[in-house]
Amino acid sequence: MKLDKVAGSGNDEFYTPRYAVLPIAKYLKAGSKIWCPFDTEDSNYYKELTLLGHDVIPTHISKGEDFFDTSTEVQCDYIISNPPYSLKGEVFSRLFELKTPFAMLVGLVGIFESQFRFKMFRDNTFEVLYLNKRVSYFKDYSDQVPSLNPPFSSGYITSSILPDRICFEEIDKKLI
Repeated sequence: MKLDKVAGSGNDEFYTPRYAVLPIAKYLKAGSKIWCPFDTEDSNYYKELTLLGHDVIPTHISKGEDFFDTSTEVQCDYIISNPPYSLKGEVFSRLFELKTPFAMLVGLVGIFESQFRFKMFRDNTFEVLYLNKRVSYFKDYSDQVPSLNPPFSSGYITSSILPDRICFEEIDKKLI
């Protein structure tokens, strides 16, 4: 099943494997407070960033915590997650408004193609963290092996996190 077709159906809940969290973690200041606005405590963002010594605040729509409503209430050093595919434009717009450093794992193909996103990215400062392999996602945390292999590359669009406008990282898919 292709991720873009599933996401296009309004089903945006795809989970990030551990190996895709680790590349961004190396750019974060030790002991940071991180808001993960599309995550629960089952999330690998929550688990891995907590293990690395960060104070992680997960919020999720399933608990009535809507990113677009709660975002002004969360004080943090960074906002990091894998946002809903169908809302990526709105998510980035809100992130740029908040002016908090952020990193969002998204499909990079076509990210600038809509006029709205083109203008938004043109008018804001951001960085890109390219990964050397495609990320495979989970549909359910009970799965031990990611099963959704999208036909596009994923990477991080960040703001005020990376040392350069474009950075490259290698992922180890053995670290599920």
